[in-house]
Amino acid sequence: MATGNFLLAWLFYAVTLHLAATFFVGDVPSQRAAYAGAAPALVSILLGRWGVDAVGFVSPSLGVAVVLVATLVADAIAISSVYRITWRPTAALTLLHFAFTAVLGVALDNVFGLV
Repeated sequence: MATGNFLLAWLFYAVTLHLAATFFVGDVPSQRAAYAGAAPALVSILLGRWGVDAVGFVSPSLGVAVVLVATLVADAIAISSVYRITWRPTAALTLLHFAFTAVLGVALDNVFGLV
């Protein structure tokens, strides 16, 4: 089950990153998005429990913020290394990727009612 969740998250992050990179950078190979999509998928799956239950001194609402920041940092590091761009365009592409992920995630949730 956990492997399937990871693969689905990886695919979702890779597709949304490829859309964001194509919009931001231009024509880019989709393999780069597949490489970079693993990092935010892994971090969000591993830390996802923090947004559900209180873990130690971290409340669920603070846990969501921790997971979000950690996922964005992992995404930025992966984007910077895979696309070989400096930190300023990396920050912009990371925020654009976050926006594409949020919009597509909400749209898919409305269509399929996953959450």
